[in-house]
Amino acid sequence: MSRTGWLCKLGALLKRRERPDTAVSGRDLTERSGGGALRPLFWMAARLRTPLLVLLIASVLAGKALDQWVDATVLPQTLAETSVEVRDRNGRLLRAYPVGNGIWRMAVRVEEVDATYLNMLRAYEDKRFDTHSGVDVLAMLRAVGQAVLNGRTVSGGSTLTMQVARLLEDGSTGRWAGKLRQIRVALALERKLSKQEILNLYLTHAPFGGNLEGVRAASFAWFGKEPRRLTVAEAALLVALPQSPENRRPDRSVGAARVARERVLQRSREAGVLTSEVAQQAAQARLPKVRRAFPLLAPHLGYQLRAAAPATARFDTTLDAALQEKLQAVLLRRAKAAGPQLSAAMIVADHQSGEILARIGAPDYTDTVRRGFVDMVSAVRSPGSTLKPLVYGLAFDEGLVHPDTLIRDAPVSFGGYAPQNFDGAFRGDVRVRDALQMSLNTPVVTLTEALGPSRLMAGMRQAGMRPQLPGGKAGLAVSLGGVGVSLQDLVQLYAVLAAGGTGLQLTVEAGGESAVIPRVISPVAAWYLGDILRDVPVPRGARAGVLPFKTGTSYGYRDAWAVGWDGQHVIGVWLGRADGTPVPGVFGAEVAAPVLFEAFAALKSDLTPLAPPPPNALVLTTAELPQPLRQFRARNDVFSDVGEGAPEVVFPPTRARLALVEGRLSLKLRGGRLPFTVLANGVPVARGLRSRDLDLPSPGPGHATLVVIDADGQSARVTVEIEEKG
Repeated sequence: MSRTGWLCKLGALLKRRERPDTAVSGRDLTERSGGGALRPLFWMAARLRTPLLVLLIASVLAGKALDQWVDATVLPQTLAETSVEVRDRNGRLLRAYPVGNGIWRMAVRVEEVDATYLNMLRAYEDKRFDTHSGVDVLAMLRAVGQAVLNGRTVSGGSTLTMQVARLLEDGSTGRWAGKLRQIRVALALERKLSKQEILNLYLTHAPFGGNLEGVRAASFAWFGKEPRRLTVAEAALLVALPQSPENRRPDRSVGAARVARERVLQRSREAGVLTSEVAQQAAQARLPKVRRAFPLLAPHLGYQLRAAAPATARFDTTLDAALQEKLQAVLLRRAKAAGPQLSAAMIVADHQSGEILARIGAPDYTDTVRRGFVDMVSAVRSPGSTLKPLVYGLAFDEGLVHPDTLIRDAPVSFGGYAPQNFDGAFRGDVRVRDALQMSLNTPVVTLTEALGPSRLMAGMRQAGMRPQLPGGKAGLAVSLGGVGVSLQDLVQLYAVLAAGGTGLQLTVEAGGESAVIPRVISPVAAWYLGDILRDVPVPRGARAGVLPFKTGTSYGYRDAWAVGWDGQHVIGVWLGRADGTPVPGVFGAEVAAPVLFEAFAALKSDLTPLAPPPPNALVLTTAELPQPLRQFRARNDVFSDVGEGAPEVVFPPTRARLALVEGRLSLKLRGGRLPFTVLANGVPVARGLRSRDLDLPSPGPGHATLVVIDADGQSARVTVEIEEKG
């Protein structure tokens, strides 16, 4: 009931005792007082002719003055800056940033805090919080009485609302002026805000030692978790700390922290919040000895997101914090094993939804030796051989080749550009699938020349990549890594291949819609690539034939890559030095591929099956293919002279055992067009030969594969065993 309503009721009750000989009329007093709500009071007091008149008038005037005093209060700012946060797909904290002056103050609401903690807080700090109007008169009288009897302060009389008032204004507690100001602000806060809003302010601003403000920052710093999952012992410590945050810090004064925690537990037990057994068990729990570091998962991503939207306070991502943490450990261990200065990066994405589940820019963000602060997910590097699948996919769609088409692996020259295979050897006619599985260079450059480098660049951009050309113009070397791309770009390309030649733009922002990638290659071409690459030799101990993947090593051993996919996920791995220094001996197949397979094992226990072949896929042998697809020939070869047919080795027969004299090898040929080139175990041993009876230097004892290539690029091969004799 309002004060005015109460006075009216009192006036009505006293009116029953009206006496006819009243010397002063109620009307006169009412007029002198100004009328209004005080009219019944003055009328009643005049009738009684008693000192109650003075008391009632004084109390009403004091109440009215108090109302005006409280209503005129200028409240402090209640919207304080809180830490910018980056969270994962489940709301788990990946990284937070301190506010001004290095303070950790994290946004928190009542519903995000453990209920037992809140009950213990009320029992210890303000048991009548839900009923008082900002000031607990009984608590203040008790505090004053205890101080008088003991000659010192025994307990405080401040309510949680008064503490909030002090925290918002950063005011003192000891001086009467400061206490009066807290009372005024507390009363005003209770009129403006709900109880839950006031409690939210306390949970956000309460001090917990050092640069920690708020229960959420304290829970992370002392226990490494959100405050909704506190144990009773942890909750008791967090209730006790704000009373004397520096003196009770468990990392500096274990004894004081333990005593304070026990006091909270005892009072909570007395208030019925805890049972004696629970309180006793909590009192025996260990206290934290050190402050924990705040989560530092996906720090490079956090920096990137903040740079793009500096005014945003919270970033919700598609990452999975548990997976990110697990793969971070895998990457760090593998990088340390590979070399002291090696960095590494990884992306895990769901190519069906377009969501990035893990994004690791370096093994350890704080490792300056490895330059962990450099985000190698976004760094532009040479992709080595990892673009070859796109070349073959485009060639499949152009009708240039089929996986079982024969293509020549022989010395070639395109305007002075003569690519070599990684091992320096050539293998003559090979199937396209073998050329891709062995990552041969001359076949893919030959196909790039047939397609045109600009077609390859267009396919990369169409897939969502952002390639950077060193010279500004694409050449044939693009297919061998002569272009700059990032790990993000490469995983985007393979996500498109994995999704059947089209798909979604990969994203880390939760709740948004991913852009649809226009079709890059046909479903048939994409299936051909998966069918070929799943038979690439796997690292030792890995299961073969189930995971399509491709490795790559950039020129000078600067970058080692591995990218692979199953029916749902795609993973990309990079290893190298962040400063681009060569690392001799670092190959994609040897250092990056094992990390790729371990990452898939950490992601899931069983791989998601690949899609079945499309109905129009040609699953045929070379001999069963249509004639134009059996052997690849460049378009301009159609108009050239085919010569005498393919060369044939007449002597020696295959699997022959030869005893050579004076280290010379005799070779007799039939057919083919002069001149001939002869390879022994992939290495050229003679060029420009214009005879079909050849006398060649021996390649050395043991098994040897001899390949003869004619002027049209047609080839023949024979395998023999050589026994050298003097």
